[in-house]
Amino acid sequence: SDLLCSLLAGIKIKKEVANAFVKRKKRASPYEWYFEYYKSPMEQMQERCENYPPCGHLSEQVGFALAYNRFFG
Repeated sequence: SDLLCSLLAGIKIKKEVANAFVKRKKRASPYEWYFEYYKSPMEQMQERCENYPPCGHLSEQVGFALAYNRFFG
């Protein structure tokens, strides 16, 4: 385990290589672009709950709706 950690800590790649690896494809249509940037109210609520650790943890136990109402409702 220590050997693996030290190996992983020593791995470095050039910035250009990393950017090429994680670069996303461009959106094919305005429709896809729209839904990438304008999320539904329900999706915004789920992200808000996920980004608040107590809500995210509770939602795994009792469900999203109950957890969201407990912290934000």
